[in-house]
Amino acid sequence: MILLNVEGLGKAFRKYGSELHRFASWFGIPIKAKEEKWVLKNISFKICKGEAIGIIGQNGAGKSTLLKMITGTLQPTKGKVRVNGRIAAILELGMGFNPELTGRQNVRHSAGLMGFNSQQIDRAMASMEEFAEIGEYFDQPVRTYSSGMRVRVAFAVATAYRPEILIVDEALSVGDEYFKHKSFNRIREFQEQGTTLLIVSHDRGAIQSLCNRAILLEDGHIIKDGNPEAVFDFYNAIIAEKENSTVETKTLSNGKTQTSSGTGEAKVSKISLLNHMQEEVESVSVGDDVNLKITVKAHADIPTLILGYSIKDRLGQTIYGTNTALKNQPLLNISSGEVITYNIRFPINLGIGSYSIQTALVSSESHLENNYEWLDLAYLFNVININKEEFAGCAWIDPIIETNRK
Repeated sequence: MILLNVEGLGKAFRKYGSELHRFASWFGIPIKAKEEKWVLKNISFKICKGEAIGIIGQNGAGKSTLLKMITGTLQPTKGKVRVNGRIAAILELGMGFNPELTGRQNVRHSAGLMGFNSQQIDRAMASMEEFAEIGEYFDQPVRTYSSGMRVRVAFAVATAYRPEILIVDEALSVGDEYFKHKSFNRIREFQEQGTTLLIVSHDRGAIQSLCNRAILLEDGHIIKDGNPEAVFDFYNAIIAEKENSTVETKTLSNGKTQTSSGTGEAKVSKISLLNHMQEEVESVSVGDDVNLKITVKAHADIPTLILGYSIKDRLGQTIYGTNTALKNQPLLNISSGEVITYNIRFPINLGIGSYSIQTALVSSESHLENNYEWLDLAYLFNVININKEEFAGCAWIDPIIETNRK
């Protein structure tokens, strides 16, 4: 069942020569705008019941504008949005709150705008107040609230009743970690009950843990729609791309999409994982000492070379990452044709599962300055449990437990 259908959506912001010309344009009179800027062009996608979609992209890509048109707070210049179900949206910190009214009064007003009657609001008021957890401030003017408190109240009223579609903008990036965890738990509960989720966030971990699909916007266009891991990898490659670099994707034998980018002035020629016997392996046991061996070849003279790497889980979430700049081990004055071998030794204190290695060859701590090569899914390996007691989770953090009874 299709809950949301976006067809050929476009939005242009226009500047007219006078207010009279703007007014005339509202009635369909053909008045040419003095200036016209399209922030979204020909956006089309469908969302089915139960799907969880993440919208990602750089600042100015059109993400928030798209959500505003879907929720009806902004009218499109072209195209249509068809919604089959009730939408609850958290687009901005204030959610239209009146700063002179109390949190309780704003909740009553906002819930009324969402279509709920007084009796329904009265029944849910106590649970909304409890979920927001702002104490006596609930009956104080909103102008006295911090941004985090406004988010708490806004989220409480938006999720007091389970919607068919829940839309969340970057609002949850504000506030304390406790409430973020609480909010994401409620979102997951709604998902289990069949709510469709549409979320905008720069938090890769949040989108990959909540969503089964991601849409990448760039300059007002959809340039990637698919698996969140592959879309985020492509997004990172675009950020790293410079004038002389390219972004390439290819499908691996396991069906995953590998993304690479860079100028090619230095490239990883081989990666292997060695056990304590220095034997190349594809599977290692929890807690084993290993050596990640990375061989790099320079294809040009490079003043500074830094290797970065990350270990990612099967969802593409980073478990650990570092680089030789952070370790105070950059290499200087690399000559074209030179081969460098990195031996990176560490214990595999990871849980059972499949993992990947992502590498970056750059000239500074950031890959935004000189991106020689960025390679996702550069190496795949498995962690199994041979000699440790059973445990849950993605990390092996073996405790010593002391107990005292009196």
